[in-house]
Amino acid sequence: MASTVAAIAPVAVRPMASTPLKQAKNTFAARTVSNGSIKKVSAMQVWTPLNNKMFETFSFLPPLTDGEISRQVDYIVRNGWTPCLEFADADHAYVDDTSTIRLRGNAVPLYYDNRYWCMWKLPMFGCTDGQQVLREIQNCRRAFPDAYIRLVGFDSVRQVQVAGLLVNRPASVRDYQSPSTRSV
Repeated sequence: MASTVAAIAPVAVRPMASTPLKQAKNTFAARTVSNGSIKKVSAMQVWTPLNNKMFETFSFLPPLTDGEISRQVDYIVRNGWTPCLEFADADHAYVDDTSTIRLRGNAVPLYYDNRYWCMWKLPMFGCTDGQQVLREIQNCRRAFPDAYIRLVGFDSVRQVQVAGLLVNRPASVRDYQSPSTRSV
């Protein structure tokens, strides 16, 4: 019986290394947590909460060109999501106390005041051509040149909004700030 036990090796046994493991030196860097090199730490930004208004995805970037919007539309359509356009005038685009009807006092998690803007026509159910969406964006821009326009994509399987981006900023507003001025 002793020979059977010796023939079966435990699974978790590793062979010993010929050299002993190196111990960390007793230095300040070894005893503390680090975010990385000085270069990485100095590249981190703290976003200021003062007059730092943003919308959906990519709103921190300069306004997208028509080519960039076209690529995002193609991505939404290629994934089988339903594109939809929404618009709002500059006075009602941001949530504030004068442009919002509050249903439960102050805003709470998972409760979005003024989440929905006016819809441009109906959602484009079954859309398989990104050019249709781009034409509707142009039509909405012509009809409401001084409005914010956003494109959202809805996933019919998960039944949620899965994409959203601003496709038009009114020429009259000056609320865009570059990332370098948004941080301290």
